[in-house]
Amino acid sequence: MDIKEIASFTDYFVIVSGTSSRMLQSLSSGLAREVKTHFHKTALPQGRSDSGWIVLDYGDVVVHMFSPEQRDFYRLEELWSEGNIILRLI
Repeated sequence: MDIKEIASFTDYFVIVSGTSSRMLQSLSSGLAREVKTHFHKTALPQGRSDSGWIVLDYGDVVVHMFSPEQRDFYRLEELWSEGNIILRLI
């Protein structure tokens, strides 16, 4: 989601769902490893997989990884509805 015109702290949100805490942890670890390898950027994960929400902040891009319940509760797509959705995979 492109939010650079409406937010001063980042340009993009990437919003991901994982169906279990194990999947969220794997997604977080895998993404952090790949971003470090290919782009030489690091981010300390905020949140825990068992809480249903992990955030990786890379400055220009903030990645939110949610359980389905937490994603439905926080509804970031609605909260930031003025942003432009670049790609939606279901």
